[in-house]
Amino acid sequence: MGLRDATVRATIAVSDMERAAAFYEGVLGLAPQPEGSTGPQLRIYPCGAGSRLQVYVSQHAGSGTATVASWSVDDFDEVIDRLVAAGAVLERYEGMPADERGVHAFGTHRVAWIADPDGNVISLDNGPGG
Repeated sequence: MGLRDATVRATIAVSDMERAAAFYEGVLGLAPQPEGSTGPQLRIYPCGAGSRLQVYVSQHAGSGTATVASWSVDDFDEVIDRLVAAGAVLERYEGMPADERGVHAFGTHRVAWIADPDGNVISLDNGPGG
């Protein structure tokens, strides 16, 4: 079995686990994996199709400038509206037009970017089919 057959998880460095948990659980609505994956230094959040998001405390939190994790969602508008209502702020990027919520469109493909409290950028899109 090679890497192409193995599951992969996104791993995000944060500076403060309590503040990160408030964002990932309170704003994004994720729930930590129950079996031994929560604590002051680490949380693992199960997501669709066996994927996981791992959040851990590190002195290097927020040092990246690119997207660190992405979700493709079928009910894109509903998810975006729910996240904004929960306090998520959609990022806007110069030179990339966005609608009033901050959703960027590339033809039928739509993307929204959100920064966590450390500035780590995650994204949501409306899936490969647009």
